[in-house]
Amino acid sequence: MGPFTSAAGFPVWLDLLIAIIIGIGFGFSLEQAGFSSSRKLAGMFYGYDTTVLKVFFTAAIVALVGSQFLSYFGLLNLNLVFVNEYYVTSAIVGGVIMGLGFIMGGFCPGTGVCAMSIGKIDALFYVLGGLTGAFLFAETYPLIRPFAEDAYRGPVKVNEVLGLSPGVFTLLLIVAAVAMFWVAEIAEKKFARPEITDKI
Repeated sequence: MGPFTSAAGFPVWLDLLIAIIIGIGFGFSLEQAGFSSSRKLAGMFYGYDTTVLKVFFTAAIVALVGSQFLSYFGLLNLNLVFVNEYYVTSAIVGGVIMGLGFIMGGFCPGTGVCAMSIGKIDALFYVLGGLTGAFLFAETYPLIRPFAEDAYRGPVKVNEVLGLSPGVFTLLLIVAAVAMFWVAEIAEKKFARPEITDKI
């Protein structure tokens, strides 16, 4: 989150307080949406429950369209928005590891913490496993650093790589989202597993 209050002359601790409130609200929303259930999350990979795809893709679209409008009306300078630096090799390997952990554990880091906070034992072990992995990564980083920093591309944006304007890219992404939602609905009907979804 951006330093909204400190930029306006308010104390830094107010930023942290706002971040905590937003975090609690986000966690509450995840739990109320059923994302503390590993069955619902794993259902994305088996096709019987595509709620994860719909919710997170919708969130991405709303954020993207919202930022475009804010930029258009001069309320947001997109050039000041932080963009993660892109390391091709580590992004691919990290994505594979993340995906495998997601389908085996039934959680992602955010939903794992959410489920752990309501007392789910499987989520506790999932989070402990993630922390262990993070510790091992930090301790072995000097050895794997050449690999981790391979194929560096800088803080690039997808639309820049494709040679598209932000507006055109946003439009294409919305069209892609609608198509994915349609496919998701078909998948849920084809791979329906009432014995699982009824328990979620």
